[in-house]
Amino acid sequence: MSVSEKIVQDFKANDISFVTTVPCKQLAGVIDAIEADESIYHIPSNKEDEGMGLCAGAFMGGKRPAIIMQNTAIGVTINTLVTLTQYYRMPLPMLISYRGELGEPVACQVEMAVHTKALLAQLNIPTYHFHKESDVEELDSILKYTFMCNKPVAVLTDASFWNGY
Repeated sequence: MSVSEKIVQDFKANDISFVTTVPCKQLAGVIDAIEADESIYHIPSNKEDEGMGLCAGAFMGGKRPAIIMQNTAIGVTINTLVTLTQYYRMPLPMLISYRGELGEPVACQVEMAVHTKALLAQLNIPTYHFHKESDVEELDSILKYTFMCNKPVAVLTDASFWNGY
């Protein structure tokens, strides 16, 4: 089973039935697997904060949502995370490609990597960093934690996790 298939399997095992995604080369395999799975309602988003709004609506409508996005847009999501997701205690698993780390081929991605973890820590968002393929075995427990405590949780996946994508 591929890492992308394992992620989708864990989403389904935790009753995640709504996923919004923002395009990302690293996460393309997961996005394709979600799109192919008829039990998950997938809506692509233009922007990460828009996707979080869609997830909030899905949650209020009785669905368990998740968002798949890049870390380079964490800055534009801060207001949405604080005034919507955290204020209303909405669980939101965030599978985030951690662009800008070792192995990053695009120079402009590096600057946001310097700030990503600090911003998530400042917002008191539990953050997990997947470096190697075997780290995906933690995802099921992380998802259970997210829905148990009703809070957003970030799972950062770097280029080494995706084998250089």
